[in-house]
Amino acid sequence: MALVASLFWAAAFNSALFSAAMRGRALDDLSTWGFVGALAAALVALNWLIVGVFAHRLTVKPLLALLTLASAAGSWFITAFGIALDPTMLRNTMATDRAEVRELLSPRFLMHMALFVGLPLFLLWRVRVTRPAWRRALGHRVLLLGGALLVLGVALWSVFQPFAALSRNHKEVRYLITPVNMLWSSGVVLLADSQGAAKPREPIGLDASPGPSWATRQRPLVVVLVVGETARAANWGLNGYARQTTPRLAQSGVVNFSDVTSCGTSTETSLPCMFAPVGRRDYDEARIRGQHSLLQVLARAGVAVDWRDNQSGCKGLCDTQTLVDALNAPGWCDGQRCLDEALIHDLPVRLIAARGTQLWVLHMLGNHGPSYFRRYPPKFSQFQPECRNDDLGQCSPASVVNAYDNALLYTDHVLAAAIAMLKAASADVDSALMYVSDHGESLGEHGLFLHGLPFAMAPDVQKQVPMVWWSSAGFEAAAGLAPNCLAPYLAQQAGQPLAHDHLFHMLLGALDVRTSLHEPKLDLTWPCRDTTRRRTDEAVADGRQR
Repeated sequence: MALVASLFWAAAFNSALFSAAMRGRALDDLSTWGFVGALAAALVALNWLIVGVFAHRLTVKPLLALLTLASAAGSWFITAFGIALDPTMLRNTMATDRAEVRELLSPRFLMHMALFVGLPLFLLWRVRVTRPAWRRALGHRVLLLGGALLVLGVALWSVFQPFAALSRNHKEVRYLITPVNMLWSSGVVLLADSQGAAKPREPIGLDASPGPSWATRQRPLVVVLVVGETARAANWGLNGYARQTTPRLAQSGVVNFSDVTSCGTSTETSLPCMFAPVGRRDYDEARIRGQHSLLQVLARAGVAVDWRDNQSGCKGLCDTQTLVDALNAPGWCDGQRCLDEALIHDLPVRLIAARGTQLWVLHMLGNHGPSYFRRYPPKFSQFQPECRNDDLGQCSPASVVNAYDNALLYTDHVLAAAIAMLKAASADVDSALMYVSDHGESLGEHGLFLHGLPFAMAPDVQKQVPMVWWSSAGFEAAAGLAPNCLAPYLAQQAGQPLAHDHLFHMLLGALDVRTSLHEPKLDLTWPCRDTTRRRTDEAVADGRQR
């Protein structure tokens, strides 16, 4: 049973692995088929070895059934979207909500599962496993494990150099080996989460305090941070895209930053990183997940922080803050998903009630795939024909892009509407709005869809994201900045390389919160800060670096 299952998994669920192994090789070359044959033998032996260690009479059927189910699902998404099942992608999978699962359950997926899970499990359950004598069982187990190790060793030795080169040049290949990829990645994620759960998050920014501008403010100051979802810079109209996907923002007086790099290629990675002081330049996942975020630092200084969510949650960032689910917004939701206008439907009322200094985070659904057509109302179906299928494989590449661009049109509408509401309240509230997407998206380039590839090998379209800034006429004075300085300076920086790393420090500056965590060189409001404050904080930053 172990051998048959290992052969089946290798043949049925590893087409992406064999395609990667044959890439660039001549099909009429015997060495190509020798390499593929040895790789197949090693794969069967590896599967056989894993099953042989854990399977016995009572566990063999449940184990084979579970691995077949997981392998079938994993192989579908690998081949359908060109993803690799590394630990980050497994973490994304574990955080998937019910609404997203329903969108992924396409007819083709269900047919795939029926064929590659239903039929094998029917045959598996008809097999009768007998109870052998323990000496005989022990002998069989030793022969099984020894034979698997021998085959694995000989197969890898025979193709060691080409396989090592393939793994070195295309690191994602190791995460195409099914079901080993899921076993390894799941183990890494569960181990990291169990270690993190064993200790509370470490407080940071204990010295956070309000800056001098707080004492002189005459009106409330509100910064609205809109965290986009899956918007890529390549299709952003303000960046010079052939289509105008941001017509309303183009008339809203925003500063557009055209060269911004994300911290990751998935929400699970980017969102915690965006709110951490270290960012991508000194990336340490365990450190980021084990510490408080910008939200707690700001709250410690007296900023009222509020998080509204139309996605899959705040990933642990807002544990001590108010979290409002967009599903509570009447008129914008169907009980499963909400349109992003649910996040701003009561913004005028909130502005009237605003007091003191506040940060409002709006976490959008944005362009979350693959069901781009579900992210916007019908009146935004401007680019036609649009893909109206949850299974992107059933649509033409052009229609997929059309649906994606229509979703961007709706994001443009939501952002412009929010800015209009802030402008309308500018006589009573000093405000600013910052929008930045968490990561980009692949739309079929090089056979890839969606996102989540390991950062080092992900294409730029998964890492380059849009970012815009708008502020009211009274914001500069309220934030303690020099008059008529911020907008011109930001316009000068609009084409410079920026990153998610700037977000933490720019928000500290915009809200005028003082802490030794602040790095002035990453704060785009800093050149407009008063000279005395700049000298003091630069000295603190220099001392910290030394």
